[in-house]
Amino acid sequence: MDRKLEKKFWNKKRILMIGGGAAVAMLLLYTLLFADHRATLNVEKDKITISTVKKGTFDVYIAVTAVVMPLKTIRLDAIEGGYVSRKYLDGGSMVKEGDSILRLDNQHMMMDFVNHETEIYRLRNELQNTRLSIRQQEFTMQQTISDIDAKIAAAQDLYDRNKQLVEEKIVARQEFNKNKFELEGLLRQKDIQLQSQKYQQDNAKMQITQLEGTLARTQRNLDLMRENLNSLIVRAPVSGQLSSIDVEVGSSITAGQNIGQIDDLNGFKLRADIDEHYVSQVFAGLKATFEFDGKSYEMLVTKVYPEVKSGRFQADMTFEKNTPEGIRRGQSSPIRLVLGKSAEAILLPLGGFFSDTGGNWVYVVDKSGNRAVKRNISLGRKNPLYFEVLEGLQPGDQVITSSYENFGNKDVLSF
Repeated sequence: MDRKLEKKFWNKKRILMIGGGAAVAMLLLYTLLFADHRATLNVEKDKITISTVKKGTFDVYIAVTAVVMPLKTIRLDAIEGGYVSRKYLDGGSMVKEGDSILRLDNQHMMMDFVNHETEIYRLRNELQNTRLSIRQQEFTMQQTISDIDAKIAAAQDLYDRNKQLVEEKIVARQEFNKNKFELEGLLRQKDIQLQSQKYQQDNAKMQITQLEGTLARTQRNLDLMRENLNSLIVRAPVSGQLSSIDVEVGSSITAGQNIGQIDDLNGFKLRADIDEHYVSQVFAGLKATFEFDGKSYEMLVTKVYPEVKSGRFQADMTFEKNTPEGIRRGQSSPIRLVLGKSAEAILLPLGGFFSDTGGNWVYVVDKSGNRAVKRNISLGRKNPLYFEVLEGLQPGDQVITSSYENFGNKDVLSF
């Protein structure tokens, strides 16, 4: 006969259901407690740049572009105005000191010169005639004095003889007194003539001095006008290269107008354009390095132009020792301008990440190499190659340094 079988509670089906439910519960609990809930973005590793943080020497410098210029440039300015009647040399020509470059004509200056020259001739003739007249007056005065001296001598002889005779009462006292008065009159006349002669001589000297002064001043004016006429021929003040000449035949030039320049090729300097951010850090005496033809040349900042134009200012640099052979005016080249002393630091290569994070955080690749996690950092100074790391990174860390523009604000990047 059939027996009734008792149904078991822990049957296979129930065990599987309870075990499966427990596993799911444990998985949910693990996910809730331990799983990474940070926002994750999948990226292609070959489309990003990963750089290694290292420890090394941080050089405080900036890279600027400089243009080769002559050590000295001499401006050619017109001393006098006029129109260009002849042009002897064109821009780019080599010149020697004193070479004629162009000629100006100025009819007004020519007329003034001729008038002053005529005045010189007139003054010379007047001075010569005055001297001749004075000389003739001197001869006349000498003749007059000579005549008076002869009369005085005769009167004196008569006076001496009559004086003795009047004492002997041979000559009347009246006759003697007449001779005496005549002698005294002649002496007074001579004294007047001598005073007159002295006055005329002093007056003649004054006239001659005035005429000579006028003649000398007129002569100086004439010499200056002659120099000005000579300056109508523009000559090279130094030897070098006539780098520019900005006039043509027939052009009208005003006094003081710049017409070109000459470059002294005995030395060169470099003029750099620098961002206005560094205007307070650049000053005369800073050192710089110039690379040319595989060699490095030390340079020194000699002059800073503080005026800022379009966000940039300029500085001149000269070579401390030898000038490189083969450099040419107008040639541009990068210059490494040192702004401070070098120091040991943790270095992070530059990259596009900075424009997206401001240097406040980066993505650091973990040890697995399969993902990168956001990490807060602090950066210090910057040079053309590296940032100085202050906090948050250690040598050997792998950092994504390319742009983060397409990553949004994800916490984790998965490769």
